[in-house]
Amino acid sequence: MKKAIRRRGETLENAILEAAWDDLLDHGYTNFTIDGVAKRAGTNRSVLSRRWRNRGELAVAAIGHYIHTTPISVPDLGNVRDELAMLLRKLSDQRMVAATILFSMRDYFAETNSSMADLRNKLANNRTVDEILQRAVRRGEIDPKKLTKRVASVPMDLLRHEALMTNRRITKIVINEILDTVFLPLVMAKNTSQT
Repeated sequence: MKKAIRRRGETLENAILEAAWDDLLDHGYTNFTIDGVAKRAGTNRSVLSRRWRNRGELAVAAIGHYIHTTPISVPDLGNVRDELAMLLRKLSDQRMVAATILFSMRDYFAETNSSMADLRNKLANNRTVDEILQRAVRRGEIDPKKLTKRVASVPMDLLRHEALMTNRRITKIVINEILDTVFLPLVMAKNTSQT
């Protein structure tokens, strides 16, 4: 007979969040339960209830854990267009799974009287986008006066919109349109041209 290993602290929390993520993938938020996650994680409901007040908090924590444990980075490629294209491709490839879960979150929004924007703000990690844009400003590719918060969010917003509307991997053609037709013309410095 195998002796059960008692997990504590971060090890236990990671196991629970991974179980919660797997449960969201398998069942969506509609059928997501604290009891189901506890069973999948090999622990009991009270352990989860001490950390998260309800299934909504646990689901958001699981999504945040997935984002945190699958970081996306983009090296300095020498120009903003290539860097943003790489970022959007990586996001499309890795985050389509998360987009599928977001489709099932209607009950979460009703339970919490919140919206997709509220959830995005809880989970947002725009560090990679900010790094890319700041490099572009330093290289003189982007006019910092044109780079308002709303304008800076355009590539991500359009990618997210496309993912939610189509529930498919974003194509290279769509990424090129987002960058070349919409975003870069809004922010490019006058003395640079797109490559």
